[in-house]
Amino acid sequence: MPPGKGPRSVPFILEELAAAYPSARVVLRYRTPFELLVATVLAAQCTDDRVNQVTPALFARYPGPKALAAASQEEIEEAVRPTGFYRNKARALRGIASCLLSRHGGQVPRRMEDLTALPGVGRKTAAILLGACFGTPALPVDTHVGRVSFRLGLTRSKDPSRIEEDLAAAVPEKKWWEFATRLGWHGRQVCVARLPRCGACGLSAGCPRNGVTRSA
Repeated sequence: MPPGKGPRSVPFILEELAAAYPSARVVLRYRTPFELLVATVLAAQCTDDRVNQVTPALFARYPGPKALAAASQEEIEEAVRPTGFYRNKARALRGIASCLLSRHGGQVPRRMEDLTALPGVGRKTAAILLGACFGTPALPVDTHVGRVSFRLGLTRSKDPSRIEEDLAAAVPEKKWWEFATRLGWHGRQVCVARLPRCGACGLSAGCPRNGVTRSA
């Protein structure tokens, strides 16, 4: 990246994102780290809005890992069916609940390595927990963060692990969480997958638009 605060610099991008999305946050609704963990697992290949429709009843019935671990596979499948891939998700949730009880006293761990050791929990899910619930610097790379990072030229890769490495090297650690959260919002609202709204984008002046064939 060029030095200073030009339209392709990280400081410029940080300022523009902060101005555009001052209240950016996790879209999934939750009250506890456990609820966010469950909701994030359910959000795989499903919209956040659909997950938010499912979780109130799910959390009312299974308010913690003990209740979830005691439920049958079939019961959980039925509860999470609208989120898609419900068999795999139900299996992962039961496994997560059991591991939380057996390894962590029923609490969601606060370390990346402990979170990613849970069934069905990858680095993106772990990073969301670390940043949203524990205030730990983290860079969750979801579809939106990956897409916008590539278009902006912050990475040349489309592999989430490599994108995370590239962003970690470019963005100050204390800004990781707000950067990823706001970049995700930008990807949902402006730099969308099809027909990105480049004319409405505050980052357009220095954006190389990598991979963009049409703009609106």
